[in-house]
Amino acid sequence: MTAVASHPDVVRVRRARRRPVRRVRLVVALLSTAALLAVLVRVLLGDYVVALADLLPILRGETVPDAPGASFIVMEAKLPRAVIGALAGMAFGAAGAMFQTTLRNPLASPDIIGISLGASAAAVIALTVLDAQGIWLPAAALAGALAVSLLMYAVGRGTSLAGQRMVLVGIGIAALLGSVIQLVMTRTSIHDAQAALVWLTGSLARATWPVIGLLALSMLVLGPLLALCARRMRLAELGDDLSTTLGVPAGRARLGLVVAVALAAVATSATGPIAFVAFLSGPIARRLCGGRPSLWAAALVGAVVVVASDFAGDYLIPDVNLPVGVVTGALGVPLMIAVVIAAGRAGKA
Repeated sequence: MTAVASHPDVVRVRRARRRPVRRVRLVVALLSTAALLAVLVRVLLGDYVVALADLLPILRGETVPDAPGASFIVMEAKLPRAVIGALAGMAFGAAGAMFQTTLRNPLASPDIIGISLGASAAAVIALTVLDAQGIWLPAAALAGALAVSLLMYAVGRGTSLAGQRMVLVGIGIAALLGSVIQLVMTRTSIHDAQAALVWLTGSLARATWPVIGLLALSMLVLGPLLALCARRMRLAELGDDLSTTLGVPAGRARLGLVVAVALAAVATSATGPIAFVAFLSGPIARRLCGGRPSLWAAALVGAVVVVASDFAGDYLIPDVNLPVGVVTGALGVPLMIAVVIAAGRAGKA
């Protein structure tokens, strides 16, 4: 046994297996640093510049003598937007990577196959028709996302092409829900329509500490559950037959999708459906990790994209403030086309 373990070919295979893991850890470390830097840039720079040396006293609740208004601007405007952007970006990125890897389709992300639109439609109806506020808004978003996912699963189950069928059904549901949202918007008052439109675009304007606390608590509960499903996610990527042979049936391997649906719904209820973040985070993270899927890397890519896009939307064009969803949408369209073309050449689309 010792002779086999020390055989040069065995040693070479083990080293080859360690290299992707080491690369993923390095990428996660670098993305963590990039996310922290993005948050610091969002908090410290802009129209009102805050010195880095003053940030720690402000976080402790102290008043800076040289800048008496800095505490209010940081704690009530800049820091909440940065924190909620990072949290929502991580939620969207991890959920998108789980969907794309489990269903083995680059188009299978919550913002493409109707999960985010299901959450949006339910939240818009609750906001404009039922005047829902507080915890009822994320509850409605979660109910809408779960309803869409259950419909997709009911149509796609029991077939060898379940993943592809779920994606096609999801795209159709997304088109239907878009029409429902437009109908609700035309029937409501102008004031409610304007509030819902800003929310539907994808915005961090609702960045308050109660909303951040609810989102953070949801991620603390759902994040570990999603991490536990990561191994099954990688087995599901091998295909239904092979994953069943390895002892994890396809239905059980897709349990992580339920957690991903909840994660995307909670993030959508906090910021609205920020376009293309869930769709792009997984492929970007996979490319950085050398082709290996990583939920942590995808989550951190989502955080960097949302926080950086929010900063660009506020300060890239003078005297123009763009919602973060507009910026990510403009950046996401050409990248989406590139992903679809690459998937088509690889025979996966």
